[in-house]
Amino acid sequence: MPTQRKRCTSMLELDQVAEPDVGVTKRDHPDLPDGGVPGDTSSAIASVQTLMEVVSKAASTSKVVVVSNREPVIHELTARGIKAVRPASGLVTGLEPIVRAVHGTWVAHGSGPADRHVVDNHDRVGVPSEHPEYVLRRVWLTRREEDGYYYGLSNNALWPLSHIAYTRPVFCRDDWEQYEAVNEKFCDAVLDEVGEDRAMVFIQDYHLGLLPRMLKNRRPDLTIAQFWHIPWPNREAFRIFPWAEELLDGLLGNDLLGFHVQYHCNNFLDTVDRGIEAKVDYEHFRVFRGGHPTTVRPFPISVDFHQIEHDSDASGVACRLKELQAEFAQTPLKQQFIVGVDRIDYTKGILERLRGFDLLLQRHPELKGHVTFLNFSAPSRTHVEAYRELNDKIDDLVDDINWRHQTEQWVPVQFLRAHHDYSTVLAAYRLADVLMVTSLHDGMNLVAKEFVASRSDELGSLILSRYTGAARELKDALLVNPYDTDGLADRLNQALTMPESDRIQRMQRLRQVVAQGDIYHWGTRIFQEVLQLHRGGE
Repeated sequence: MPTQRKRCTSMLELDQVAEPDVGVTKRDHPDLPDGGVPGDTSSAIASVQTLMEVVSKAASTSKVVVVSNREPVIHELTARGIKAVRPASGLVTGLEPIVRAVHGTWVAHGSGPADRHVVDNHDRVGVPSEHPEYVLRRVWLTRREEDGYYYGLSNNALWPLSHIAYTRPVFCRDDWEQYEAVNEKFCDAVLDEVGEDRAMVFIQDYHLGLLPRMLKNRRPDLTIAQFWHIPWPNREAFRIFPWAEELLDGLLGNDLLGFHVQYHCNNFLDTVDRGIEAKVDYEHFRVFRGGHPTTVRPFPISVDFHQIEHDSDASGVACRLKELQAEFAQTPLKQQFIVGVDRIDYTKGILERLRGFDLLLQRHPELKGHVTFLNFSAPSRTHVEAYRELNDKIDDLVDDINWRHQTEQWVPVQFLRAHHDYSTVLAAYRLADVLMVTSLHDGMNLVAKEFVASRSDELGSLILSRYTGAARELKDALLVNPYDTDGLADRLNQALTMPESDRIQRMQRLRQVVAQGDIYHWGTRIFQEVLQLHRGGE
C-alpha cells in the first residue's frame, strides 16, 4: 500500500490563520465561565470578574494600550466583499477581553490583504465593526521591513538563539537595522494613540524588544510592561548576539518584564548582571539601569479552560471526530491513536517523536496495525531556509518509517500538513489515546494545556517534554527527554498500556491544575503587578 501524505497550502502562515466560528464563542457570550475547578461555574465566572475589576481600576485614570506584532483581527477579500477573521491565537484569546473591557487600543502590524481598505485616515478601525468596543491601530511595513524585522532578526536570529535547540542563529546587520526601524514605527504609533494622556502600555513578545526604551525615553511617565513569550537563554548562549547591549537596554525600559517561568527570569537577570552596566537586585528581582527600576517576574500563561471544554463537547467537534475515526481506522483491529498537534518548527521535536514511534514499532511488532500516529502540522515560516530543510527531513523520515513497517491495510504514520481549523484540532485532541508534546525547548507550550482542557471525558494520556514551561505545572503528564529515543519509546508503551483507572486519575489532576490557572488568572496577576507599579509612580 503506498504511503499516504496529505498536503494543503494556504496564503496565511499559522500565526495568521483564521479561526472559524465553532460552537459558542466569547463574542457571543462574554460571561461564559472560565477558570476554577472543572465544572464549577461560579469560580469560573469569578475568575473573569476578578480580571475585569483589576483592569477597570487600571483604566480608571489611564489609557490601556496593547502592542503586538500580530493583530487581533485580519481583513480579507472574499467573493462577497471584505471579511473580518480572527487569528487562531492564544495571545488574542487572552488579551482581547481585556482591551474590550476598558475600551482600549491595540497597536499591531496590519498584515491582512484587505486591512488598508477598512481603516480611517489615522490607520484606525473599530473592533468589532458592527459595535466597536476598542480601537485597532495598524502599523504598515514594507516588504523589506517585514523581511528583515520579522523573518530575519526575530525568527532567524532571536528565535533560534532563545530556543536552545541546536539550530544556529543567523545574524545580519541589515536585519537589525530593519528591526530598529520597525520598533521606531511602533513607538510613533503608540505615542500617537496615547497623546498627552497618562497610559499603561502592555507590549507582547520578542518582536518589539527595543520599543520599551524608545517609549520611556520620549515619555518617562508611561507605565510600560512586556511579556516575553519565548524562553530567555542562559548568558553563555546570549553573549553571541551582536547587539546584546542594545536589546537588553531596550527591555530595561520596561517597568515590568514577564517570562513564563522563574528559570527564564533568572537567566535574564544573570545575563544583565554579566553583560551590561546595571545593578541587579536578586532579592527583589529588579534591575536598575540609569536609576530606572525594572521588575522581573514569572507569569505562566495558560488557556481559556472552560471555553475549550465547552467547544470540545459541541456537536460540530463530535461530527469531526467521527470523520477522523472513520478515515484513519484503517483495519478492523482495535485501534489506538498517537497524536501530535503543532506548527512545523524545529523547536517542536517532531523528528524526535517520529523516531520514538519508530523504535516502539521495532520493539513491539505486535502493535503493528493497532496503533497509528497522526501528526496535525501547520506549515510555518516557509520563507526561512531552516524550516524548508526541516520539512524535507520530516518527509524523508515519514517515508522511511512507513516503508519499513506498513502492511497492505495499515500505514503507521499519517503526517497531515495543513492549516487545520479549530474543530479539527479539538477533534484531534479528543481522538488521541496519547498526545505527544516533545518540544526541544518551549517557553510554555499551550497545546498541552489545550489538550487537557478538551478532555472532559477524563481520558487520554499526555506525554510532555521536560523542556517546556508546562512541565513545571503538569506534573501528572508522562515527562520525557525528547533527545532520548529509547526513553520516548518506553513512555509511549507505558501510555498505550496504562490501566484506564490510572489514566483517569492523572487526567483529573491535570484538569484541576489547568482550570485553576487559566488565561484570566494570568491576566489578573500581570495587571495587579502593573497597577501596583503604576500607582507607585503617581
